[in-house]
Amino acid sequence: MEQSATLDIETLKITQEQFILASQSLHLQRPGCDAVYPVGLYGWRKRCLYFFLLLLLVTMIVNLALTVWIIKVMNFSVDGMGNLKLNQDGIRMEGVSEFLLPLYVNEIQSRRDSLLVLRSDKNVTLNARNDQGQLTGQLTVGPEAVEAQCQRLEVRSRDGGTLLFTADEEEVIMAAEKFTVTGSEGAVFGHSVETPLIQARASEDLKLESPTRTLTMEAPRGVEVSAAEGSLKVSGRKDLQLESTEGEILLDANAVQFGGLPLGTYTASPRQASQEQTVYEVCVCPSGKIYLSPAESSSTCQAMSNICLWS
Repeated sequence: MEQSATLDIETLKITQEQFILASQSLHLQRPGCDAVYPVGLYGWRKRCLYFFLLLLLVTMIVNLALTVWIIKVMNFSVDGMGNLKLNQDGIRMEGVSEFLLPLYVNEIQSRRDSLLVLRSDKNVTLNARNDQGQLTGQLTVGPEAVEAQCQRLEVRSRDGGTLLFTADEEEVIMAAEKFTVTGSEGAVFGHSVETPLIQARASEDLKLESPTRTLTMEAPRGVEVSAAEGSLKVSGRKDLQLESTEGEILLDANAVQFGGLPLGTYTASPRQASQEQTVYEVCVCPSGKIYLSPAESSSTCQAMSNICLWS
């Protein structure tokens, strides 16, 4: 037994020696280990990363809160935004709306139960343009006047069928049944007026007056001035001239009176001149002036020519 144990120890030693010798003969070397680096963020880098993440989270929360606030304030909905509603027919706006830039639309219409009001601090201007962009019509409502620039201006009745007023470059037409001027000074026309009839109201007088110039009425077939229910009075400060170039002047009345005619003095016969004169004859000067002359057996108009000289 002792021999057997001795042999086993020797055999083990031999085996270890062989392994060492074999390892030395192969020249095997263990590979060197690389440098070990720590994995992750440490120190100030880690603190900066956490700070940026916290700042990003706060920014997201603030943006979300502002978005919700804007949606709440502007009243966003599926139909539109606030007073602005979108539908199939167009855009509907309720309340007061303000436009800072030009607005291009085909039609502006108010609700049936309310008025359409266009308001501006300076003026309101409506422009119409053609396909080439050229201005064809303009309506300006200013603080002092309302101006319309167009080729033809028309004013129609409520139903749109009756034409009441028309104005263009050539003429102005008033198609209403009555044209009434309620001003205390009446109507003032700078140039001629053409009309088939001038008539006052039933209980008022008709007065045609030209304070500083002449008043002329002309017609190719005649001018008729009549007062069916009263008297007709024509007065003037200076001369009243009745002229007919091809016809005659007819005074058809029960009595024709000439008041304020100058009286001439008959000097051919002193005896007759001293007597009280009760009958006179009417004389006409070549200039058209009418005067009275004492009536005699023959005409005394020639003897009273001094009236015509001073006319």
